[in-house]
Amino acid sequence: MPRRKKEDASFGPRLTAIRKARGLTQVDLAKAAGSTQRAISYYENDDGIPPASAVVALAKVLKVSADELLGLKPPKIERANDGPETRRLWKRFQMMAELPEKDQRAVVRLINSLVSLSARQRLRKAG
Repeated sequence: MPRRKKEDASFGPRLTAIRKARGLTQVDLAKAAGSTQRAISYYENDDGIPPASAVVALAKVLKVSADELLGLKPPKIERANDGPETRRLWKRFQMMAELPEKDQRAVVRLINSLVSLSARQRLRKAG
């Protein structure tokens, strides 16, 4: 039997993080994916990688691609309690990575200025 590759070692923690970000328990995930809690625990503790059919089922339930679940692409994790406005803002913020570095710094300065202004206004109202 071939040895597991080193990059496989992060499957368990990745599965755990995505599951928790979705607000699911191991039992919830197992039921939705047609598996057992014991199998989910096995995968999360890095004792093994699920078969392809289980990866597909887990990915569907967790609303990520199989590539994201396997670590070939970074996961697009949305927390279960985030509203549509938060998701929209987060998507915009992620688009910032495509901007030139100079523009990224300008956006960060703008955000910092707005946050500082808001904090000062709250202090004036409180005082």
